Amino acid sequence: MSYTKKRYLTYGIFTLFILILPYITVDGKHMLMLSFEYSKFHFLGFVFDVNELFIMPFLLIILFIGIFAITTIFGRVWCGWACPQTIFRVVFRDLIETKLLGLRRLKNKQKDIDYSKKSNQFKKYIALIIWAFLCLIAASNFMWYFIPPEDFFTYILSPKEHSFMILFVITIAGFLFYDIVFWKEDFCTYTCPYSRIQSVLYDDNTVQVVYNTNRGGEVYKNNQKSIFDVKQWSSNQECTTCEACVKVCPTHIDIRKGLQVECINCLECSDACSTVMGKLGKSSLIVWGSTNSVIKKVKTKLFSKRNLAYMASLLVCVFFATAMLVEKKDFIVNINKTTQLYKIAEDKTVSNNYLFTFSNSQDKELLINMQLENKKDFEIKRFESFILKPNQRVKKVVVVKSKKRLFLSDTKDTALNLKVDIFANENRDKKQTWDLSFIYPRESLFK
Repeated sequence: MSYTKKRYLTYGIFTLFILILPYITVDGKHMLMLSFEYSKFHFLGFVFDVNELFIMPFLLIILFIGIFAITTIFGRVWCGWACPQTIFRVVFRDLIETKLLGLRRLKNKQKDIDYSKKSNQFKKYIALIIWAFLCLIAASNFMWYFIPPEDFFTYILSPKEHSFMILFVITIAGFLFYDIVFWKEDFCTYTCPYSRIQSVLYDDNTVQVVYNTNRGGEVYKNNQKSIFDVKQWSSNQECTTCEACVKVCPTHIDIRKGLQVECINCLECSDACSTVMGKLGKSSLIVWGSTNSVIKKVKTKLFSKRNLAYMASLLVCVFFATAMLVEKKDFIVNINKTTQLYKIAEDKTVSNNYLFTFSNSQDKELLINMQLENKKDFEIKRFESFILKPNQRVKKVVVVKSKKRLFLSDTKDTALNLKVDIFANENRDKKQTWDLSFIYPRESLFK
């Protein structure tokens, strides 16, 4: 199977996965969704409140280190085989314009469409209409990772109440339309930062698209094309200078020139060379391999020091992210002081007020209770155990009162550290211990 067919198969699997992932749930929890409306982050069947997003940095670190590691080992395999920009361009250029409407030649991506023909002009508008419809589907699919699909389609029926969401979808669709129809591969070449950092991450062990100069000969010397006629080649130089690899390149480069930031590792040049060289009974001069394995005939080192460092970093991040998932709390608590620091009662006892916010991230009810560790000198007032419903957020004012007068300082207020245990009666083992700053007034205020 050619690389092109393998890529198309990969595109289909990747696109199908992205489309159906928002619909996959585990006990009503999505596999991946960041809901701004409900302030929830769904990940692999776990639901995190906005206050539990401490797992997000680890996921982002895993993402970035993973990109660097993959690039170092396999080059720009993401760009050619999974990037939405590449997939969308293939859908528009190769499927719609070429296969469905016959506006292009599949084996020549350098030649622009001749719109002087009226039939081509009509087909052009048909292609734009089809792509505009697909852009709306892609933009909606993007929104499903922030708004549950079941809510999304309900909101669509009430456009006035959800005008911002609809405007956002139209904006994304408009960007995709402009990007794929007008920006084209220039996005990869001039805009995408990934293409600019790839050369820093590459080394002789990186798997990439390599033109075998040992077999084909050096077409370029000092970035200048040195040979134009096949008759100038010696007997051991196999390149026919047919330019098939150049015509088929979607980013308009000549791979025989060597590593270039425009190359997205799509390997269409390798397929084109395989067709030509196959007629001569030879294998392709353009292969997917490392400089060491193709040019220098040296075994590629997968476990180099840099790769091992990437792998170790990924393992550490995965370990901490997993630990966060395992230690996920049943409920979230936020504690804030009210504007009044303290209150002195007639019996000289002192009370501090706190605002507790309880958030239930579970799909079951919890009976919330709390108790102070220092019961000898302090007690909790105005709090009774209560039922916290699934996905509910409740605010309660809690008063902590001193049981007796404390003689601490005559000149300044004193901050005392109290510990309060908060727990659900259903699972007392997972109690949460929080520090409370209890402000006790100076002695002069009692006189």
